[in-house]
Formats: sequence, structure tokens, C-alpha cells
Amino acid sequence: MPKIHHFELLPSTNTKAWELLESGENPPFVVTASQQSAGRGQWGREWISEPGGLYLSLALNLDLEVDKSAHLVLATVWGIAYHLNCQEIPVKIKWPNDLVLLGRKLGGINLETRIQGQNIPQAVIGVGLNWTNPVPPTGINLQAFTGNKITSIAQLTSLTSDAILYGYEYYCHHGIKALLDSYLEFFANFGQKIVFEGYQGIITGVSNRGELKVKLTSDNASSEIYIPAGRVSLGYN
Repeated sequence: MPKIHHFELLPSTNTKAWELLESGENPPFVVTASQQSAGRGQWGREWISEPGGLYLSLALNLDLEVDKSAHLVLATVWGIAYHLNCQEIPVKIKWPNDLVLLGRKLGGINLETRIQGQNIPQAVIGVGLNWTNPVPPTGINLQAFTGNKITSIAQLTSLTSDAILYGYEYYCHHGIKALLDSYLEFFANFGQKIVFEGYQGIITGVSNRGELKVKLTSDNASSEIYIPAGRVSLGYN
């Protein structure tokens, strides 16, 4: 279990983690906050961080090529999904990096990296999970799940930290093909119909670069395309 730095209120756990790295703190370590005033989700979106949720960032030393940064996202979200399923919480993964429970959003990942040349030497992996905090209609918290075997925010913090490290270690030891196979076991979007740039299609999987694989079904299109993260929003049922 990495060292944990806990704060009652922070603008952002990711920002604090970078500050600690710059001050000489040795990774891996974890930053948590009871509440964030300026939490960040993926693509710079605001992450509402009311009391009762888990707001966690893990700082990590890496030896990863720049063009493989998506692998770290896949490893992180898979590691957390796997560990929650081991607790009999049937979490699935909504592409590319959301955790869903009973079709509603349980949490998400926000990866931030520093680049040197063609390598990523360090990353901060931010995770937000709904524990007892209020959520919108498309969300769910773990308290609302009757089969929940996690009894405290401390237990959830430990599980999440271990899960991130486990996911990365699994990737390092087994490679992207094995990781992607494991990721797809929890993939929530198989068979989902979408429209992308005017073309209709059906989601068939995820590529080893983290792109969404879509089989086009429009009359004038019959090929499979790969859509990078951030180009399409899949929504919630």
C-alpha cells in the first residue's frame, strides 16, 4: 500500500500530487481529499466533488512510450473494475475510462502525464468514485448497491490504490493483448448502436491503441472504423 496524503479540502488531488512530486516526494504515493473545489475529469471537464465520494490521485514512475499512454488508461480502469468485481460488485467499463454499475456511472479516471522526449517518466492517475455522495440521475453510489461488501471509505481507498498498481503491473508483465482481452471482459458497450459523423454503426470492441472499434452499417458504408477517445460520447441508458 503506497503512502497516503489526506486532505479535507483541495482544489484538485491531481494538482496536489504534481506539487508533491515537484517537491521531491518519491512515488508511488496517493493523495486523497474529502472534497475538491476544482476537481477535473477527462478532457478538462469539471468533476463535481461533494463530500462522501472518493477523490484519489496516485503518482507513479513510468517507463512508457508516449504513443502508449492509452494503455495506462486501459490498465487503470480495468484494474479497478477487476478488484470491485472480486468484491462481488458487478462493475463494467464504459469506453474509454468510466466505471458503471447497473448501467449508471460509478466513477471515472483522469490521467495526466509529463513527457520527456518520446517517453512518459511520470504520471498522476486521478480517480473519482461515488461512495455516499449525492449523484445525478445517470449516476450511482456504492451505498445504493445492496450487494456492496465495502464497508468504509478507507477500504475503498486501499482497494483503489492497489487496483491501479495491479493494473499497471499486469500490463507490464503480460502486454497490451492480454490486458485488452481482460478489459473487454468488463466492456459495457458491445453491440451499442451509435452515429458518428452521420454514419450509423455498431460498437464491436476496442483497439490496442484504446480506440473504439465500430462496424459501420449505413447503406453506403460497410467498413470498420477506429474512433479515438474524445471524438464521440456514448451516453448512459
